[in-house]
Amino acid sequence: MSGVASLRPTRPSRLKRDLVLLGVGVVFVWAAVGLGFKLDRLVDLPGSLASLLRDMLVPPDWSYIGEAMEAMKASIQIAWMGTLIGAILSLPVGFFAAHNVSHRAVSVAIRVFLDAIRAVPELVLLLVIFVPVAGLGPFPAALAIGVHSVGTLGKLTAEAIESIDPGPVEAARASGASAIQVQRWGVLPQVLPEIVAFWLYRFEINIRSASVLGLVGAGGIGSLLTENIRYGRYSQAGMVIIVVVVTTILIDAVSGRVRRRIIDGPGGPRREPSRVADPELRAAEPVSHPSPAPAS
Repeated sequence: MSGVASLRPTRPSRLKRDLVLLGVGVVFVWAAVGLGFKLDRLVDLPGSLASLLRDMLVPPDWSYIGEAMEAMKASIQIAWMGTLIGAILSLPVGFFAAHNVSHRAVSVAIRVFLDAIRAVPELVLLLVIFVPVAGLGPFPAALAIGVHSVGTLGKLTAEAIESIDPGPVEAARASGASAIQVQRWGVLPQVLPEIVAFWLYRFEINIRSASVLGLVGAGGIGSLLTENIRYGRYSQAGMVIIVVVVTTILIDAVSGRVRRRIIDGPGGPRREPSRVADPELRAAEPVSHPSPAPAS
């Protein structure tokens, strides 16, 4: 028995795990102290939240649904315009940012530019850049969403282009196509379905961004929600929240189905039968011959 016990592996040291947990705990305490975190307020939070939701949703003001839907339509229009701006600008930018179709120095510079755009939230773009230029309202909100969308969509477009099959590109070059024709016929058909799916997904995100920008005066459903909460009209604010949630769920569902249809095609994903890659081994695969018809 002592010989068997000596063959057992030694228990791994837990010092590293304990040090990581200790570090996480120290950072948590440091953040809680810096934020003035109080445990009694955390204990009272569920009750306060339940009281607020009861004032909003038991029952909501159903007569307010028309005005809420009108404001939601404005937020959707802001998100749609912002998505169109981002899609149109990000497509050529994505080509310049892709390493396999652009010069290395150009692609690196464009990627740094896209990273800088993504680092600035839509709210900052709206308040710092577009409000001083165009004032408050839906138009500067659409511009802020569009510019921020360029950063994300441009990066995703570049990554899609970098994963293309080089065969069609080489075939286009061998046929004497110009540089623009190579991109048009060798690259774009391969990535366009995926890019359009990115655009639709970004539209879903931009609807939420448009609602948030409305909280600072950009119009739409966010402005209506802020107004009702400021004046204590909680039942109407609850109706606004219901409209936001239901509309977002419906748009996500429809957009998800459209994205799957674009990527998979009309007939769904096609599955090719598995074949042996080596031509010499492929010749050894059994070949099924049709059975002869019975003699009449």
